Amino acid sequence: MNEEYTPDILTVADEEGNEHTFEILDSIETDTDRYVAVTAYYDDPEEMIEDDGELIILKVEETDGDSFLAPIEDDAEFDEIAAIFEERLSEIYDITDEN
Repeated sequence: MNEEYTPDILTVADEEGNEHTFEILDSIETDTDRYVAVTAYYDDPEEMIEDDGELIILKVEETDGDSFLAPIEDDAEFDEIAAIFEERLSEIYDITDEN
């Protein structure tokens, strides 16, 4: 059976109203929070090749029934969640630490 890959695409607007498109690579849920790992998504394959492929990890927050994505402000929380994503995604992607 030949299954065609269909990316899970997410478009978000920043505070200035600019839209950004991401591909959701993975998501995890802890006892208290949800997180997503995304990377920039482009319709043009040339743009995709030129992109650095940065893994972006965001927290899903809820306010008044609406969900939004926010950066993880706590360094320890970020390090813990990033390690989980890196372990899970390392089987599929070549991940290098830029720090």
